[in-house]
Amino acid sequence: MFESSKMNIYSTILIILIAIYGTSGKLEVVDDDALLDLINTEQFVVVLFTKTDCPQCAEYEKALLEIREDVVDQMNAYVVACANSMLVKLYDPNKEPSIVYFRHGVPLLYVDSVYNEELLLHTIENNQEPAVRELNDENFEHITQAASGATTGDWFVMFYATNCVECQRLQARWETVGSKLKRRLNIARVNRQTTGQVTSRRFGVVETPTFILFRQGKMYRYNIPKYDVASFVTFANDWYKNARTETVPVPKTPFDDLTIQIADYLRENPWLWKLGSIAVCIGVIASVILRLNAGRVAQKKKSVKKEKAEKEKTEKSDKAKKSK
Repeated sequence: MFESSKMNIYSTILIILIAIYGTSGKLEVVDDDALLDLINTEQFVVVLFTKTDCPQCAEYEKALLEIREDVVDQMNAYVVACANSMLVKLYDPNKEPSIVYFRHGVPLLYVDSVYNEELLLHTIENNQEPAVRELNDENFEHITQAASGATTGDWFVMFYATNCVECQRLQARWETVGSKLKRRLNIARVNRQTTGQVTSRRFGVVETPTFILFRQGKMYRYNIPKYDVASFVTFANDWYKNARTETVPVPKTPFDDLTIQIADYLRENPWLWKLGSIAVCIGVIASVILRLNAGRVAQKKKSVKKEKAEKEKTEKSDKAKKSK
């Protein structure tokens, strides 16, 4: 009985020590270079972006410490902290504290409560693959069947550009939108600048980022000036009904697409209009000058010819008088 009581005491002490360690432990802190190396080489990386003098950051760290063992054991993931990082603004407009989950280098921003540790763990475990699909001119209509509104379901698409800074900063949020809507509809993105130029012209996309919901042969443009996860999810679920309904246009013929391409190019390069206007003005002025000069030359030739005729007439008259 004494031995049994002794074992119970040891077990209690061990549990207390584990609890104390779990609550007082710290995440491994890495700098930006080390973090980028992890993102580029490891399958799964969970990062807490933190900063000095941040009481809320401690709450975020505590939440991650509670689930760290499960995440590491089940997924062989890295769970680290990055303090005062320059990278956080690429993933979260609100900055620190922020939890970003990288899957094969693709970021997902955690936007729910850190006090719900089960939800935090569930989000990490159930989003091991990127939720956003990359579409292009070759596969857009085949995969989405947007014009027919057929069998592949609804699609919420972000049109972006490689040189668009806002688009880059939206990637983590757009992945979060995909994770929240993946059981209801499909989330995708199209690069307007490179592989999705024809598709972008088809839907009249001239700026990035642009968001369009395709649903049952109709399309609804997201014109809300808020790019947070909650607004996107609300729009896709219900708010799209308040947007203007457009019929999805069929893919354009090569000639129609070429005319739109030329119009877009001129719109994006307004200096060509100015240059063309100047060239037209110069051409008109040159034409007027040439016509005036041509008229003067013709008038001069006519005068010379008239003078010559009068001179010849006078000479003939003089000769006739002399012969008399």
